[in-house]
Amino acid sequence: MLHRNKKENDYHRGKWNGLGGKAEAGESPEECAMRELYEESGLKAEKMQMKGFITFPMFDGINDWHVFLFTVSEFEGELIECNEGHLEWVPDDKLTELNLWEGDKIFIPWLFEDRFFSAKFIYENKQYISHTVNFY
Repeated sequence: MLHRNKKENDYHRGKWNGLGGKAEAGESPEECAMRELYEESGLKAEKMQMKGFITFPMFDGINDWHVFLFTVSEFEGELIECNEGHLEWVPDDKLTELNLWEGDKIFIPWLFEDRFFSAKFIYENKQYISHTVNFY
């Protein structure tokens, strides 16, 4: 997990978050996830699985955010210093105890289930309002 504490105007400042970012032109979700993982952590995904897709309508008050969620069960490399915050290995059963967005506490357990999910999480002014989900 990444504790977002280094960038002054980071929308996630002070929160713990998974690694990731915006896709570059022509990238698939998998290519984006692998690139972001490597850029932010120095780790190269060897075995990765897409677990879900989440829509956050106007999450920042301006744009819809569309998030593909992956888990990585095999990787190589060593953690590097990240310019976005402090990287730390957190045991799976302790993840929801971190200072997370409220919606993250809801969907993180779904990442460990043996089914795919598609969800929508509604926030207003950084406050969780509601969510809907379909499991496949």
